[in-house]
Amino acid sequence: MPKFAAIDIGSNSCRLAIAEVQAHKLKTLHEDREVTRLGESVFESGVISPDAMAVTVKALKRFHKAVQMHVVDKVRVVATSASRDARNSEAFRAWVKSATGWTVEVISGLEEGRLIHLGVMSRVPEAARGRSLLMDLGGGSCEITVSDAGRIQQMVSTPLGAVRLQQEFLRNDPPTKEDVARLRKFIERELNRAQKKLGQPRVATVIATSGTASALAEASVALKQLKKSKVLEADTISVRAIADKLLKLNTAQRAAFPGIGERRAEIICGGAQVYAMLLERMKLKGFRYSDVGLRDGVLAQMLADTDVRASVHRTMEAERWAGVLEVCRRYGFDPRKADPDLEHCTLLFDQLQRVHGLPEEYRLWLRAAAMMQDVGKYMNHQGHHRHTQYIIANSEIFGFSPEQRAIVAAIARYLGRSRPEPMDRPMRSVPVEEHAHVERAVVLLRLALALNQDRATAAVKVRTHVYPKRIAISLVPARGGAELESWALKKEAPYFREVFKRELVVDVV
Repeated sequence: MPKFAAIDIGSNSCRLAIAEVQAHKLKTLHEDREVTRLGESVFESGVISPDAMAVTVKALKRFHKAVQMHVVDKVRVVATSASRDARNSEAFRAWVKSATGWTVEVISGLEEGRLIHLGVMSRVPEAARGRSLLMDLGGGSCEITVSDAGRIQQMVSTPLGAVRLQQEFLRNDPPTKEDVARLRKFIERELNRAQKKLGQPRVATVIATSGTASALAEASVALKQLKKSKVLEADTISVRAIADKLLKLNTAQRAAFPGIGERRAEIICGGAQVYAMLLERMKLKGFRYSDVGLRDGVLAQMLADTDVRASVHRTMEAERWAGVLEVCRRYGFDPRKADPDLEHCTLLFDQLQRVHGLPEEYRLWLRAAAMMQDVGKYMNHQGHHRHTQYIIANSEIFGFSPEQRAIVAAIARYLGRSRPEPMDRPMRSVPVEEHAHVERAVVLLRLALALNQDRATAAVKVRTHVYPKRIAISLVPARGGAELESWALKKEAPYFREVFKRELVVDVV
């Protein structure tokens, strides 16, 4: 069974999770965590300090040994807020690459929230049954997600991380009244922006993740003198009382506060205020703590990409396609117009598999490019393929990594007169080993478009026949004939021969 490793390089700590696939589900084999405070210097000076880099790399080397010991098949390393903000992020990633061989992927705040949501939905079944609100407050950012039946409805990412707030507003110990006033004003401003998008969500379940939520839930249990249960929860009144109490204590006193602990005491104040203000503004009764985190979402994503029989694979496919449709809506393109192209590119992909030899994931990449091919017309009809490439490559499309977006964008780019060249700007964003795949996908999509010359009429029927030296495409005319489609396909024959080394023969039956 394959084994996966997920490493989350956060602003406050680094985490490792290693899991094995068993019966299309993940079984955790090993976990590790190290507090590195990578974001501390970033939120103060804009750069990661050499000391923070060294501490983080040391922890990652330990993780690397664990990964080797478990003979892991695939590793994914993601970095969040501190790495997004740091001016010397590239130098840090180069150091990690040199020390471990791992490539660090810096993900956006929305992608971070999506992965956490994916992890929670795969590990907390009751959260996927109705409407839920997820809150994850890390070291540098706070992601708030509204979910319905396991599908993301709305999401915002705010700069309300515990380490960031500590560094920017709470430099005195205990904080002064002026410190607290500035802190609350900043939190209120950011929550105002978040609420404009989220509104006043009515949800059945509220789940909070991360260390700050854990500490507040533990403290809430202690405050009420309740017995600990398997489910850690905190109500809004308790969170407000704890958040205000902590502001009056110094670090040593906060460390002694039940449920807080020594390491969390240094950065708890700002995060506690965020939770209190968020719960109050959205009129929520409280939250349930879950120990699921970003690493769990990364593992779930790896499972979805690998095992098509896993339930999370279906969730992932639906989420990705919803992201594609959202881009179409955002740029005024009616997805129904692309239905014939989708039908034909899927048919060609499936029937010519022996010819193109593309990996299975290119089926989705090809369909996504077909769906979004005309979004560039929102900017300008002239040269719209260039605009389409830019929009796809730079849009936040749930479920697509930057590399995957670059591949889809490149496929959609070369549907006009130009052909993909290694030194073209769109192709430079695509890994070299994927260049041949992209070129083959471009040819398939060009053929699909050739089959849909007149969208006012019914789509033609297509039959393909694969021979050693040629590919025969027979067209069954629909209403209005198939002469235009036959002519357009024959125009693509020279490029088809150049890429696939076979003749393309077209006839109308």
